[in-house]
Amino acid sequence: MESQLVDKQAVQANRITDAFTQKSGSLLNVYFTAGFPNLGDTVSVLEGLEQAGADFVEIGMPYSDPVADGETIQKSNMQALENGMSLTVLFEQLADIRSRVSVPILLMGYINPVLQFGVERFCQKCQEVGVDGVILPDLPLDLYLDEHEPIFRHYGILNIFLITPQTTDDRIRLIDEHSEGFIYMVSSASITGSTSGVSDEMLAYFDRINAMNLRNARLIGFGIKDSETFQMANKYASGAIIGSAFIRLLQENGADVGKITAFVEGVRG
Repeated sequence: MESQLVDKQAVQANRITDAFTQKSGSLLNVYFTAGFPNLGDTVSVLEGLEQAGADFVEIGMPYSDPVADGETIQKSNMQALENGMSLTVLFEQLADIRSRVSVPILLMGYINPVLQFGVERFCQKCQEVGVDGVILPDLPLDLYLDEHEPIFRHYGILNIFLITPQTTDDRIRLIDEHSEGFIYMVSSASITGSTSGVSDEMLAYFDRINAMNLRNARLIGFGIKDSETFQMANKYASGAIIGSAFIRLLQENGADVGKITAFVEGVRG
C-alpha cells in the first residue's frame, strides 16, 4: 500500500516550515505531556502556550517506558496514563483544535504506541486534527525511510529527527538530506532534564554542527530551562526546546494561563 500512496501534500506549506520563514531566530518550542496534570488539561495548556507566545507546541504522547526522558517527564507520563490518556483520547481532545489555535503542533513520543495504533491511521488522524509533525526518538532513520516515509509524506506530516554529540558527520548529513522543518539537536548524551550546565564539549559540538552548514534549521533541546540557557541556545541554533522545567510548572500550578504566560515570558527574558 505504501508504494501506491500519492505524494499529494509534500509540496504544500506546513506550519512548522512557515514558522522558520516568518521568524529567523529565538524560536521557542515548549513540551508538555498530554493529559497532565489532569486528563482534561491538554487543550487548556495548548491554548495557554499559544496565548503566551510559544512558537511551537510539542505534545507528549504518554508511554509506559519513556527511555529518553528523565524523572520529571517520566512521572508526568505515568500520571497521564493513570488519568486515562491514550492516542485515541488525545486525538478526540484535538478534534477541533484548529478552530482555537494556530500555533504549529508536534506530537512527541515513542514508536510502539504508533505501531499499535497503526502508522497510516496515526498519520491520517494527525492530518485530520491539524498536527504538523512528530518526533519519535526510537524510530531509526533507515526503518523510517524503508517503510514509513511514503505514508508521512502522503499525509503531510513532518518527521523530526534527533542528532546527538555522538552522531557522526555522515549520519548528520543523511538526516539533513531527509529532513524537513528542523533537526532536533540534543545538547548532550543524557536524558531530558538532567543537564546542569554548558560544558566545553557541548560548545565544541555546537560549533561543529554550525560549521557543517546544514540545510535545515536546528532547535536545541535537553537542558534548556530558563532565560540563560535559552539565550545560549539561540547563539548556536534557531531556537530551543524546553520540557522538564515546564512540566514542573504544570505539576505545581496546573493549567493556569497566568503562570504559563509568566513562564514563557521568563524564558524569553
